[in-house]
Parts: sequence; C-alpha cells; structure tokens
Amino acid sequence: MDMGEERLQNAIVDMAILAQDSVVKAIEAYERGEQVTGAARNRAQELSKLSAEVEELGVDLLARYQPVATDLRLIKSCLEIAYGFSRFGRYAYDISQVLETYGDLSTCDKTVIHDLSEKVTKMIERSIQSFKTRDTELARSLRKDDDEVDKIYFKYTHALATDKTMTVRCALASTLVLRYLERIADHACYIGDSVIYIVTASKA
Repeated sequence: MDMGEERLQNAIVDMAILAQDSVVKAIEAYERGEQVTGAARNRAQELSKLSAEVEELGVDLLARYQPVATDLRLIKSCLEIAYGFSRFGRYAYDISQVLETYGDLSTCDKTVIHDLSEKVTKMIERSIQSFKTRDTELARSLRKDDDEVDKIYFKYTHALATDKTMTVRCALASTLVLRYLERIADHACYIGDSVIYIVTASKA
C-alpha cells in the first residue's frame, strides 16, 4: 500500500511540473505573439495520459487494499488533483489557440493578461507546494487568491465590453484568455481544497 501511494504521489508531482510549465509557456507565447499550438497540444495530451495513469493506479489501490480513513482520502484526492492538472494543460492549449484563431494581436493591449497571469501562476505554484508539504494554511489561502482573480476578471471583462477604442478582435481574444486564466485559478483552488481534505477530512 505504501509503495502504491508513493507512486501515486510521485505521478501527481510529475503532472504538477508539466502542468505549470504548460500554462507559463502558453502565456509567454501569447504575449510574444508566438504560435505554439502544436507544442501546447502535445503537453495537454501528455497530461491527459498521465491523468489516466493516475486514475488506473488509484483504482487498483482501491480494489486491492480497500483503504479507509487517511489512505482513502489520499487516493480520492489524488484522482481529483490529477484531473485539475489535466485541465491546466487543456486551458493552456486553449490559450495557444486564441492566437491561431485571431491572428496578429500585436496591437492589442495585453497588460491585464500579463498581470492576471502572474497572479494565476503564483496560485499554481502555491497549490503544488501545498500538496507537497500538506500545508493546509497555504491551501486555504488559495480561496482568497481566487476571489481576487474573480474580481479582476469581472472588472476587466466589463471594461473590455464598454471600451469603444478597442477592436472587436482584441476584445474577443482578451476575453477568452482572461476566462481561461480565471478557470485555471478555480482549479488551483480546488487542488487546495483537496489538500485540506487529505489532512483534515474536510474541505473547509
């Protein structure tokens, strides 16, 4: 059982590294105007594959050992966390597709996207760290971070909708990327909830 749980947690850490890298590279490429859809797709597919492997390992542990209490919470939470990391990869791929769909966005103001992406990538880092260290206070802090991301998202999407100086193409592209970042923040928060559940048996 212990060896199986160790393998499970190692797989989660591998996913975390790839997921974080996927989001960072997608945002950097978007800001530079560099099309990286193929590479983003490959990373998303690899994360999906790893998520399936985590699920298979988790199900095997459940069937083989019928765990209870802490062991059961760990396995259940690892499955949820793996799904979260796979979503990071998908949203990174979606971000890369925005540039491919709308073409040259070099004239668009990407300041808000840069600022929000910094907050979101820090949330990813903290969600990963909370899992590695089982730091429930760090995990709980993600809820406050998520509230801040939501406020920024709604503030700027409203501003984009009423900005008569911005082109439709820039407004649509920015809205999509901001939405993907907001969803990534949500999943980082869910990972924090899973960490709290592992430690305390509660997600509050």
